[in-house]
Parts: sequence; C-alpha cells; structure tokens
Amino acid sequence: MKKPLIALIILFLPFFLEASELYEPIESFQADRSALNRKYSNHLSSEYFDRIELLYQNWLEKLKAMDYQKLSADGKIDYLAFKNYLEKNLYFHQQEFKEFKEVMDVKSFAKELEAFYIFRRTAEKPDAKAIAKSFTEANKTIQLKWESINETPFDSWQKAELASSTIKELKETLKEAYDFYYDYDPDFTWWVQQPWKELEKTLNEYSTSLLSHFQNDIVKDDGSGIIGKPIGAEAIKKQLKFELIPYSAQELIDEANKQFAWCEKEMLKASNELGYGNDWKAALEYVKNTYVPEGEWPGDVVELANEATDYLEKHDLITIPELAKEAWRTKMMSAERQKVSPFFLGGETIIISYPTSEMNQEDKMMSMRGNNPHFSRATVQHELIPGHHLQNFMMQRHKPYRRMFYTPFWMEGWALYWELNLWDKNFPRNAEDRVGMLFWRMHRCARIIFSLNYHLGNMTPQECIDFLVEKVGHEYANAEAEVRRSFEGNYGPLYQIAYMIGGFQFYALKAEMVDTGKMTEKQFHDFILTQNAIPIELIRARITDETLSKNHQTSWKFLKD
Repeated sequence: MKKPLIALIILFLPFFLEASELYEPIESFQADRSALNRKYSNHLSSEYFDRIELLYQNWLEKLKAMDYQKLSADGKIDYLAFKNYLEKNLYFHQQEFKEFKEVMDVKSFAKELEAFYIFRRTAEKPDAKAIAKSFTEANKTIQLKWESINETPFDSWQKAELASSTIKELKETLKEAYDFYYDYDPDFTWWVQQPWKELEKTLNEYSTSLLSHFQNDIVKDDGSGIIGKPIGAEAIKKQLKFELIPYSAQELIDEANKQFAWCEKEMLKASNELGYGNDWKAALEYVKNTYVPEGEWPGDVVELANEATDYLEKHDLITIPELAKEAWRTKMMSAERQKVSPFFLGGETIIISYPTSEMNQEDKMMSMRGNNPHFSRATVQHELIPGHHLQNFMMQRHKPYRRMFYTPFWMEGWALYWELNLWDKNFPRNAEDRVGMLFWRMHRCARIIFSLNYHLGNMTPQECIDFLVEKVGHEYANAEAEVRRSFEGNYGPLYQIAYMIGGFQFYALKAEMVDTGKMTEKQFHDFILTQNAIPIELIRARITDETLSKNHQTSWKFLKD
C-alpha cells in the first residue's frame, strides 16, 4: 500500500470511527432525494409530490426492516433520528401537497405543456409543429383562465403566493425543455421560437398578477400590516411530537410565564442597584442609552467576542479548536434586512446590526439603543463562541451525516443554554450587564408566550408587538420587526420557542450529568458538540447509555415542577 493512501486512511479514520451502521443508509437517502429533486425539477407538480412521497414511504419500509436490536448505541440513536425525520418529512410533504391542490387549478391549461417537458427527458426529436400549436393554444387559454378567476380571489396571501410560484415553476421547467431543443434542432427553432416568446411573456404576467390575487378572509389585518397564518392547536401538537417535546402548548406558555416572573424579580434587583428603585423600565432605558457612537461598534463587537472566548478557556468549560477562533468573520447588516432582523445574526460570520445613512433618525436611534454593549454581552457569544459559530464548526467535523436531522431546539437551544449557564457563573460584570442579559431572557420567554398564543388564535400580531414593547421594553420598530420575522419570515411555527425550550433541555441535562458528578462540565459540553444536531432527548439517551425502544415516543420531562 502506498504511503499517501495510508496517510489518507489515517486522516479520515476518526470520521469512520464516529459513523454508525446508519451512515450509509442516511447518505444513500440524501443522494436518492437529491437525484429525484434534480430529475423532477418542477417541485410544484403532482408528478413531483407523488414521487417524493413514494421515496419517503420506501425508505421507511427499508428502515423498519433493519434489526434494531443488533445496532450499536450510536446506530440506535441514528435509527430513531432517521425514523423521526422520515415520518416528519412525509407528514409535512403531504400537508404541502394538500395546499398545492388548493391552488393547482390556476394551471388547468397546462396538461400538454407538462407533457412537453416530460417528453424532453427522453432527448428524442419532438413534433415541433404540434408543440408550437400547443404553446399557441395554451397562451389563449391562459388569457381566458386569467379572466375567469378574477372574481374568485384566494382567501390568503400565502395561497396567492403559492399559486404564483406554481406558474413560475411551470415556466422555468418549460424554459429548460425549450432551451434543450432551441438552436440545436432547426425544425423546432423554426416552429416554436415565436409561440414560446408569447407564452413565456404571458406566463410571467400571469404569475405576477397572481401575487396580488387575494383578500384576507382567513386572517384580517389588525392594523399592524402583518398577516401570518395561525396553524391551530392540533398542528402545534403534531409539530411538538416530531421535535420530541412531551408538553402541550399551554404547558410551555405557563412555564414561560413562570420564567418571565423570575426575570422581573431579578430586574427589580438590578434596577434598585442602579438607583431606579422598582422602575425597572427606567433602568432599561438607562442601559439602552449606553450605546456606542457611530463607527465604533464593530470593534467593540470583536472585543466582546474575544472576551467570551477567553472566559470559557480560563474556566476550562469547553474545548475550542484554534481554527474555530481564527476563522470567524464580521459583516454589517443592510438597512433593509434590519427591518426583519434588528439584532445580530451569526455563525461563522457575525452580521452586525447598526444604523446606516439611509435610515431616518428614529430608526437610527432604535438600532443603536437596541444594540448597546450590555444587551450585546449575551448575544455576541450566542452567535459566535460557544454559540452558533462553534456549533457549525463542530457539526462539519463530527457525525456530519447527522446534519440532516437539524432541529432549532438543538441549534438555538444550545446558544440559549449558554446564556443561562454564564448567568449562573456571574458572567455579567455589573448591574448594567445583568439588565442586558435579563432583557434577552425576558425576550425569549416572550417569544414562547406570543408565538404560541398567536398560533392558538389567542393573540393578534399587533397584540404581540404591544406585548414586546410593554412587557419586555422593546423599541417599537424592533418589536414590529421581531413579530414580522416570526409570522411572515421563513421560520417554522415552533422556531421562536426553540431558544428557551431547547435551552431548558440542555440545562436539565447538565443538572443530570454534571451537577451529580457523573461528568465534568468540559466533558459534558465537548460530548454535546460531537453528537451533531439531533433532538436533545436522543442526546440524553446516548450520554446516559439508555437504550430506547424501536418505537420510542417522547417522554423526557425536562421542566422543573
């Protein structure tokens, strides 16, 4: 055997030692799905939905045929994570198919058009004259369809957007098929070029018009301008089950209210220490006004990041690879993005939110006040080290095949857990720091309260905004951006509760493993980051050497009574 090959084997040996028996099936599934996603490129078509549903069903059958009892400890964890993943994705895929069927009539004219792009996959010579005719007739039919639906708008912007995307996907798939033949087949080019130009133009206009083809019959604008889509109690229950959270929505709201009350008590202590008595909102205003002058903030963010890293290493709390400390970067956030993300975003790059010249004076002050140094003491380390940057760094290097199982309860929960843990270790230097960290803990509690109540139908977006302003002390524009991000962004309905609830899961697991002396804190933290982004209940099973049943249902009660 040649030396370079030996060296390569040694280099990758740790990875293969970490991988379980499920590594190849998981990788194979991802390859299968990617191949089918490329093959059936129109993802808003019955053909696509049917084929991907069959994929999930087939893989569930393959998984169930495995001998669970013969799997290793990691293999059993991967089995349960994979099974949960397939069942979750099959369920939501079927839900998406139902939603698609509600709007698919907008392309009732498309049968022959779809036949054309399906035929194109054969790479055979087409009947160009017939295709030109079908394009011309479809163009006329679209015009009639357009007129016929004008009196029947969709009852939500989400349906209108999906209908528009359905036509756009059809157009893009047709264009790929057209481009395959155009200019390479003279007969096709001669017959089809002009009909395609006319059809493409009509499809573009039709797709654009559908975006505004709705009236809000389901969810009315309450004056906030934010129109989301409450999913209801049953859908929340289903989603919590897939996230392995054995609590009801109301139980989580009750816990958030209990934690919020604790935060208020701690705020009063800090407020009195700062000389504001029991008027903690006055103390909060004082802390907001400690903002850094324009132009200086990026440098201070770097200092906060380095300070957190130094603290972790000084107290031997976690292993931080040298490359992880070297590789992170900074970037400034655009004014447009700050409308939905008024605070930091992060990972390998921490995106810093601060005013730009195009903002009006009020928005500039809100941005500066909302990103003051004491508020940011909790959020910089949340985004970088030991938070999202270190998480992502380790996810790429330990059981990377598990990244498919990503859950925000692991991702956001880990970063939030460190806010809880560092508070316990007196990381805040003074009362101002405590106010800043408590603001964020109150904010996380508020996310649980307002987002679940919204999806249960108990709060409107405007009430959510007012709640953040009145109860947490947010700047109004920042509160509005937070609510808009929650209900009109690309976040799932449980994303906003995942911070605090995931944090409590890690916190409870630390109490079980570290506070009882079974592991050192550093061993605990290092172990967590080698498990990748799987549901935390499964990490608990692995770290405690508990063997779960093949049909395990969530049962870990991690909240204190």
